[in-house]
This record gives sequence, C-alpha cells and structure tokens, in this order.
Amino acid sequence: MRNVTLVEIFNHRITQKYLRRSGIHHAVKTTQYAYKLAIDYGVDVDMATKAALLHDIGHYEWYREGKWDYDEYRKHDIHAIKGAERAHKLLIRLGEDRLAAKEITLAILLHTDSYLNFSVQDFRTPLQTVVATADEMDEQPKGLHHYNKMEVKEAITLLTEIDEKINQHYKSKLVRINSSKLFIQDK
Repeated sequence: MRNVTLVEIFNHRITQKYLRRSGIHHAVKTTQYAYKLAIDYGVDVDMATKAALLHDIGHYEWYREGKWDYDEYRKHDIHAIKGAERAHKLLIRLGEDRLAAKEITLAILLHTDSYLNFSVQDFRTPLQTVVATADEMDEQPKGLHHYNKMEVKEAITLLTEIDEKINQHYKSKLVRINSSKLFIQDK
C-alpha cells in the first residue's frame, strides 16, 4: 500500500514553495502524463507520479537586469541535482518508504541530462524514462511551460483524481493476485 499520496506531497509547504517557482501547471500535467505512461509501460505508477510531480522542485530563477534570461539559466542549470536532494528529504520526512524514495529521487535526478556533458538516455531505467518522457510531453520552447498557470484548488482536484486511480490500480492488481492464488489452491 502507499505510504504517502500525491495530495499530501503537494500540500507540504516545501512542495508549495518550489512548485510555485517551477510551475504548478507543469508539475500536474507531467504527473498526468507519467500516470498514463506508467500504465502503458508497466512501471510502478506510484513512484512514476511522485517523481513527475516533484521533478522540477530544484528550479531556481535566473534574472539578468530584471529580465528572465533562459540561455544564462541553461548554462548554469543544476535543477535536477537540487530537486533530487529536496525531494528525497521531503519524501523521507513525509514517511515514504526509503527504497521507494531512493528510486523516485534517482528518476528526478535523471529526468534530464542538461547539466551533464553526455547523454543518459540509453542508461535510464524504465521509471526514469517514463518521468523524462512525461516531462518532455509538456515542454515548450524557452521554458515557457513553467509559466502556465493553474490554481492550487484545481491542482488538488486533479491530483486527488490521480491518487484515486493509483489506489484503484493497486486494488485491481491485488484482486488479480488473490484470484490467481485461489485458482492455484483449488487445483
């Protein structure tokens, strides 16, 4: 069963602080995409959606002369490193399973390789690939996807729906497992 829900993560003050910087809309849209991709590719939906929700909490603002400077930001970007660190502390604080927190953190760390001088695309696990792909699905040129707006209330509604789908997914999996055990025992 799940230790922490998406809504619990979203409502935490640390998440609120950093998602307001990186974009609530982008975080929620990426979470929705990650859920669908995880189902399609047989990846753990709970870990995929948590990593997707938190994937950009390491973003920071880079302004030059009062104006957002995307190119300068990209030159100095380490948001995946900062985000992985923040996410791990947050998940542990909220009571997430330690091994799950580690896998989620690694997916956040490797959702982009923009801070590296080589590509990690061929080395990603299925979970990491789902999170990276979900992020790319919502991207817009020059980082504009971080500026799309979404009200907190709408985000909570959408994340609650995803939490419910995840719970249903696990319940149906459990029923299938229990059904096969009954079938095997009946032989």
